[in-house]
Amino acid sequence: MTLAERFTLYERLMRLDKPIGILLLLWPTLWALWLSSDGSPNWIILCIFTLGTVLMRSAGCVINDFADRDFDPHVERTRNRPLAAGLVSKKEALVLFAVLVLLSFLLILRLNTLTLQLSVAAVFLAASYPFTKRFFAIPQAYLGIAFGFGIPMGFAAQTGSVPPVAWAMLAANVFWAIAYDTEYAMVDRDDDLRIGIKTSAITFGKYDILAVMLSYAATLAILAGVGLKLGLGLAYYAGLVTAAGIAAYHYTLIRQRERAKCFKAFLHNNWFGAAVFGGILLNHLNTTWLGMRGFL
Repeated sequence: MTLAERFTLYERLMRLDKPIGILLLLWPTLWALWLSSDGSPNWIILCIFTLGTVLMRSAGCVINDFADRDFDPHVERTRNRPLAAGLVSKKEALVLFAVLVLLSFLLILRLNTLTLQLSVAAVFLAASYPFTKRFFAIPQAYLGIAFGFGIPMGFAAQTGSVPPVAWAMLAANVFWAIAYDTEYAMVDRDDDLRIGIKTSAITFGKYDILAVMLSYAATLAILAGVGLKLGLGLAYYAGLVTAAGIAAYHYTLIRQRERAKCFKAFLHNNWFGAAVFGGILLNHLNTTWLGMRGFL
């Protein structure tokens, strides 16, 4: 195997060819960076967090496939992943994971002590999440914490503290992750039942669609509360209304529990996160515009 072919396998193992995970990890981080800085994030911090998101999502994919290496060959959607197919060794995967984590750590060394301390928890969450599928009935909730930990880290990096509103946003992200990852789990439900993996789609059973929609509602309700706490304007709530419309569209996709449509709903969550960020961005742009004209 040539070096180029080997790197292609590593790229697939890190899922760089499937950027949806990066986006689902990045959006809540951007929410936090903009809200914690009143719409003017430090651009060095922004670049660090953006690159760090790519590295940590890649590391998470590698350790996930390492943990699931004995399960993935029995699941239709995952049987051709490099580890499951035997194209990459366990040692290679662990070394790649360690390199990615090290690069992430080096990236944030210039940030404050609190951010560095939180990064330790972030690595633990990313590394331990795949194993929660063995015993936790709703591992998607744990995923939501792991995927949303950029929120308290973002506040810490920008302000040197993590206020209650940051933890509220993390809670919102947990519910959002339960929503989108349940849609994802609905795709593999039959395979997961057969091999003994625990997922929210299995735990919720016939109430899976209701659980997804209630999770979307909880996400938006918490984010609305965040807006009230921070005194955000109509543009922010317009973003939430848009996100609610996107969630309603997802209902039309998942209501028949068809695999392809459930997966489409999962992928479409990129636009849910983008809608919330769009509301945050427009709110601050509007505030800046009004301030420049002496209205504020």
